[in-house]
Amino acid sequence: MSFEKIGIIKPLLDAINELGYKKPTTIQSRAISHVLAKKDVFAAAQTGTGKTAAFLLPSLQRLRHKKTLQPKAVRAIIVSPTRELAVQIEKELLSYAKYMDISSVLLVGGKSLETQIKHLKKGVDIAVATPGRLKEHIINGSINLKSVEIFIVDEADRMLDMGFVTDLRLLHVELPKNHQTLLFCATQTQKVRKLSKLILKKPIFIETARENSATELINQQIYLVDKEKKAALLAFLIGSRNMDQVLVFTKTKQSADTLADELKLDGLKADVIHGDKTKARRNKTLQKFKSKEINVLVATDIASRGIDINGLEQVINFELPSLKEDYVHRIGRTGRAGNKGEAITLLDDDDKEQMKHIEKLLHVKILKEEIKGFEKQSKHTR
Repeated sequence: MSFEKIGIIKPLLDAINELGYKKPTTIQSRAISHVLAKKDVFAAAQTGTGKTAAFLLPSLQRLRHKKTLQPKAVRAIIVSPTRELAVQIEKELLSYAKYMDISSVLLVGGKSLETQIKHLKKGVDIAVATPGRLKEHIINGSINLKSVEIFIVDEADRMLDMGFVTDLRLLHVELPKNHQTLLFCATQTQKVRKLSKLILKKPIFIETARENSATELINQQIYLVDKEKKAALLAFLIGSRNMDQVLVFTKTKQSADTLADELKLDGLKADVIHGDKTKARRNKTLQKFKSKEINVLVATDIASRGIDINGLEQVINFELPSLKEDYVHRIGRTGRAGNKGEAITLLDDDDKEQMKHIEKLLHVKILKEEIKGFEKQSKHTR
């Protein structure tokens, strides 16, 4: 199956050919035709399987017949949970729409509100937004939703975990009656199913893998280790395996800072991103990581979504997340776009119970091993 055979038009074909896309992924081949047919879609697919293109390509195609835009009017809205993810979506949008007459605006916090209002005054085809900033524009009257043809909720599961359900409901009320809604998620939860019943009309349901599963391209490993040996084991794994680019997750900002400092003392080029860092600092650090100026990026879950690093081969859970669903999104930073990846968890006694919940969620049992020199001590021998 090719993009041409599923109905993608030449301007988009030219753009994706330049990007090196040969054939659609499973989620793309199953979703695109329904989006083009103006159906509401509820799609659940693993992180890294091409969900963004699955809604962007057909939406851009639907919007190609440009109407005269009224002041403050917008024809499509894409809502994402974080600034980082919204920036990534608009970047992909611009690359796909390279040969099309499509206008867009990014509506996120940390960017000039006045500049955004200036763009909206002209009217735009597509607005990529976070819920909080979009709500701000609605309250200010700087955006008019009465011309919206397509409403897209990306990473719906994460959106609800972050407490945006009320914002999404209020936003949906503002939309015109005859619009198309696309809801995409990586993990199906009861909250997502409940939201789908509220905002979707006779939707097409698409699930490209077992519910809440992690892609088979990711090799998951667990190493049992005492908490006090974790940092040393992490440094050993990175060094002994010559990992030139590895994303390491911690649960808290404090542990991220502490771990990054320890890794630097071990001679590794490491840095950290979390919520206490400014947006400019996070962007600068991320760029250093992408260019391999640093080879270890320590992050809290602010980085588990919306960060796309081409060819990232390893993700390591130094600590497990508080929400078991976030494990799927963390390890989904690797094994993307058909590439193989490796996800390693350093498991101490404090995280054993959470790991059981994660394995139950994923319907898998991950083999637990020890590495010579870092074996766990039984409690009675300590």
